Amino acid sequence: MKIRLIMLALFAVSFTACSYDEDMEVCNVSVELVFPNGSEPYAGARVELIDGKGSIFVDSTDANGVAHFTVTPGIYEARSSNTHETYDYRYFFNGVKSLIVISPDSTNHIPLKLSMSKKRIIH
Repeated sequence: MKIRLIMLALFAVSFTACSYDEDMEVCNVSVELVFPNGSEPYAGARVELIDGKGSIFVDSTDANGVAHFTVTPGIYEARSSNTHETYDYRYFFNGVKSLIVISPDSTNHIPLKLSMSKKRIIH
């Protein structure tokens, strides 16, 4: 008798545990790299968006310096660390922005200010 009650309880729990909403809400997010004066945006810069659980979403910038993501609402951190070379210089760009709230009712356009350092290439 006890086994039947336990089996019946497990059977009932299994049906209630499976009823959930499969539609996950997502938000389109754009992260715009803001380069220091005298520096121009370029395509291919790596941008990371990290959620509160530690999941990392990665994209590269387009020619305007913007990376595009589709993520669930939550609190995120955006960061970018890139090297760009010209004939005479190697440029290092770094930036991080924390506590970014992403939600369906906000613009979700994130400007990420970068700092720059450079090193001369000797030929």
